[in-house]
Amino acid sequence: MLIVGLGNPGSEYERTRHNIGFMVIDELIVRQNAKKLSSSSFNGELYKFKNHFLLKPLTFMNLSGNAIVAVKNFYKIEEVVVIHDDLDLPFGSLRFKHGGGHGGHNGLKSTDERISKEYARVRMGIGKPERKGEITSYVLGRFSQEEEKLMSEWIKKTCEAIESLLTTSLEDVSSLHTIKQIPIK
Repeated sequence: MLIVGLGNPGSEYERTRHNIGFMVIDELIVRQNAKKLSSSSFNGELYKFKNHFLLKPLTFMNLSGNAIVAVKNFYKIEEVVVIHDDLDLPFGSLRFKHGGGHGGHNGLKSTDERISKEYARVRMGIGKPERKGEITSYVLGRFSQEEEKLMSEWIKKTCEAIESLLTTSLEDVSSLHTIKQIPIK
């Protein structure tokens, strides 16, 4: 299985809403004691544990599919899971689905174009800004202090769900690990 966390490379994007996928991959690397592989030809940071791969594309969000297809094809991987931020879900929610549209998410759009829409999605709700014209600054913005207090628990629960996905179906993972919303205190 190839598990991909979407995000943008560079320190200016660390801890931003759009990089929640990178944050989950970073935690999975630690939890699984994953080993870094040489990844220069993949345009991403690539790690392996057991027979599974963890990928952080370093192509910037709009070209994520390029890194994903390179790893998928080189290692002949059938199952792909993509972890991404989702504006259409409230902050702290966690949902799962197979296939579907990209909903305007450029990382998903790029992935769909390169490997088709037939992959599992781990949707992490980040909420949305009050005005539609603020979407770019919102997703590239940092989490609020209140949200930051809840991040480690949310990321931990997401990792647990992904680890369950290694041995069980997406439907079972969805029924056991879906989070409607983490209330901000």
